[in-house]
Amino acid sequence: MADSGLDRFSDDDGQFLKFHGIYQQDDRDKRKTGKFFMFMVRGRIPAGILTARQYLAFDELADRYGNQTLRITSRQSFQFHGVVKSGLGKVMRGINDSLLDTLAACGDVNRNVMAPPTPARNGFTSEVLADARRVSEALLPKTRAYHSIWVEGVQLNLEAAENKEYVDPLYGKTYLPRKFKSAFAIPPLNDTDVLTNDLGLIAIEEQGKLAGYNLAVGGGLGMSHGNKETFPRVADVIGFFTPNKLVEVARGVLTVHRDFGDRTDRKHARLKYVLEEKGVDWFRAELEQRVGFKIEPARPFQFTKQGDLFGWHKQADGLWFLGLFVETGRIKDGPQARLKAALRAIAEKFAPEIRLTPSQNLLLLNVADADRQAISDALAAHGVPVEHQGTVLGRASMACPALPTCGLALAESERYFPSLLTRIEALLAEVGVGGQEIIIRMTGCPNGCARPYMAEIGFVGKAPGKYTIFLGGNEASTRLNKPFKDAVKDADIINELRPLLSRYAQERSSGERFGDWVRRVLWAETASLPA
Repeated sequence: MADSGLDRFSDDDGQFLKFHGIYQQDDRDKRKTGKFFMFMVRGRIPAGILTARQYLAFDELADRYGNQTLRITSRQSFQFHGVVKSGLGKVMRGINDSLLDTLAACGDVNRNVMAPPTPARNGFTSEVLADARRVSEALLPKTRAYHSIWVEGVQLNLEAAENKEYVDPLYGKTYLPRKFKSAFAIPPLNDTDVLTNDLGLIAIEEQGKLAGYNLAVGGGLGMSHGNKETFPRVADVIGFFTPNKLVEVARGVLTVHRDFGDRTDRKHARLKYVLEEKGVDWFRAELEQRVGFKIEPARPFQFTKQGDLFGWHKQADGLWFLGLFVETGRIKDGPQARLKAALRAIAEKFAPEIRLTPSQNLLLLNVADADRQAISDALAAHGVPVEHQGTVLGRASMACPALPTCGLALAESERYFPSLLTRIEALLAEVGVGGQEIIIRMTGCPNGCARPYMAEIGFVGKAPGKYTIFLGGNEASTRLNKPFKDAVKDADIINELRPLLSRYAQERSSGERFGDWVRRVLWAETASLPA
């Protein structure tokens, strides 16, 4: 790869780096005095599962080469922010030494595969997690460049015959038209927002065993402001297949995207547009031709909720797990709560399994009963509570990083979101529904990394200090919300929400959530939100 100055790579190499889990960025807070280049590095952590040793490796790398924080992504991985060019190779080698990698964490390939983080609620959760790892490996590019550059430290000779003519056996020579996302879910809990993925695998239980998977295809949330040809979409349920056919089906779905995705327009290149335009019947027939067997009719299932468990809970095997709320997914040491130091101490002493959740929280697993109090005490000593973690709104919220690191951000998200939630909490108390859970998500741009289009209230950055407000998602995360008001200034958000939340407090049915009230009442009476 060619240097373009001492602190950055060329633009062409910047595109290449994405396939290796790296984004070249600059600190946008410093642009008035020039560009300060740095890198975001994202791990590939199938199902978000790490050993304590792997967690400690990430923790140390963040301190030595990053900005002393770890960011949990909405796809169950870790991101390093603030890595400078001189530390990039060391970070990559450190990740690989931990027996994890960053390959295909970004780029036009299958991204990190998500799976339910909550410990076994049945007898087959471990099978689903193993299947998630199988899909992750099966859809991984076979590039020689990754290990040559980051593990062996040798530049790949692109002129060698075996490299010059190399074609990936799955992706081909030009990879995918756009990114591809995969997730598993076990009903009734939709904790991975499975219908927002290109490839969704919904576990079907029969007589206490894993019978197979319902296949959902064509979900995706990215869109562009002002471009009606782009839109968020929930996946179609195509049918059912047995577990022994999993890899063939996953590869088949990916190759349909590879061959039919729109390569003439990146904004129109996701698999969701293929489904939207060609339909479910066409897709099923195309997939069956590729895999060589019939996809059975979908089997009954129901999602009732999404989200994480917090505090101590008993596992099916008698051990315990602890759910920890991580505000906006940022593991750091603050003046009051030193979460990063606490987790380091716990990982070193007790070596729990660590799982990252799709809602940007963290679980500590396989804890012996005798160690529970010591872990609670260690957290308390660092200012981290086990009981009464966060607030009701905070625990149901997500925000993307946005400024100052993301080059796509149009407005603030992570840095601004906690203060907005505080204002909304005060408003809820004012109108008489204090303590009510509402799923609220924010992104700094319309690409939807924090899945705002599934939230009961979604805020999507439109311009500095301005957001489009979306309303009407549901608790099960199976319904898209709809735009309510465009380009609302930060100072006006509470005034826009006040009459709605006041009406909700007065008009809601018993137990009715805000998103369901919006669907029942507001969508039916507001011209901009057709029923």
